[in-house]
Amino acid sequence: MLLVREISKRFGPVHAVRGVSFDLQPGEIVGLLGPNGAGKTTTIRTIAGLVAPDRGAVTINGIDAIASPMHAKAHLGYLPEAAPFHPEMTARAYLMYRAALAALPRSSQKSAVARCLDQCRITDVARQRLGTLSKGYRQRVGLAAALLHDPPVLILDEPTDGLDPSQVQLTRELVKGSAQGRATLLSSHVLSEVERLCSRVIVIAGGRLLADGSPDGLVADHGGPPVVSIQAKADSETLRRRLASVAGLGRVRATKHDDGWVHAQADADPHKAGLPSAVAEALAGMMLRELSFQKPSLEAVFTRLIEMDAAGTNSEARS
Repeated sequence: MLLVREISKRFGPVHAVRGVSFDLQPGEIVGLLGPNGAGKTTTIRTIAGLVAPDRGAVTINGIDAIASPMHAKAHLGYLPEAAPFHPEMTARAYLMYRAALAALPRSSQKSAVARCLDQCRITDVARQRLGTLSKGYRQRVGLAAALLHDPPVLILDEPTDGLDPSQVQLTRELVKGSAQGRATLLSSHVLSEVERLCSRVIVIAGGRLLADGSPDGLVADHGGPPVVSIQAKADSETLRRRLASVAGLGRVRATKHDDGWVHAQADADPHKAGLPSAVAEALAGMMLRELSFQKPSLEAVFTRLIEMDAAGTNSEARS
């Protein structure tokens, strides 16, 4: 449905995208994650036909988007982070205007607009001027515009950025509903949003693809071991020795604070049976205010991948 193969793009001395490849299938919602300057926006704008790659290929619904950009765009719905609007137009008038730009047959434009007004739950503001609508409503108008021509591929760039919690929840529901049968690429810096919406996650940094897989798969492959976290009123060395004596715990890190409490962490073997009980037994008699087992998260994976990439990039620069 969407194929991206070895796309690269430079802006003068800046190598924004470096040989990025991935594909999306119908029904998938794939999250695109990366820090600021990672190359997410350039990747998205290249797929959307707004930036021409220096090399590589993009295929949308079987159409070469580099050789036939206008034909390919007819199969693509795109909601940019800052969607352009005409504040003096009503929501309905704007969607009619977008339907004409999408070259929908005149006979089907009104029905397409009505369908998308209903699908994106904005029928109640159809006659209001866009300049008077909240950002949440404007985002939903933008989503409706992206869906007017019923595209098989949908690209959403930060669709919930700046929205209040109720609007975020509603937008998530709309994205899920809109993704049915479509290949959807969603760029976001909100990890919780990606975890809730996406069946796959692509992580890029420095213009390179660092990881591609399901959230659970990425956590298993890159998350590292679970961590035991303890806060105890104790001597640092005593706490360290007790934890080191527990089979199934790895390296122990302990820091003593000025208030006398020691914060310690240790890597835990996820396959070791009875480990929580063994840790509790080893700490018997100590005053505790925390004893927890923390599983690796997508946030931890993301941070670890970015740090590893930065360390590798710095090492290459020094050599």
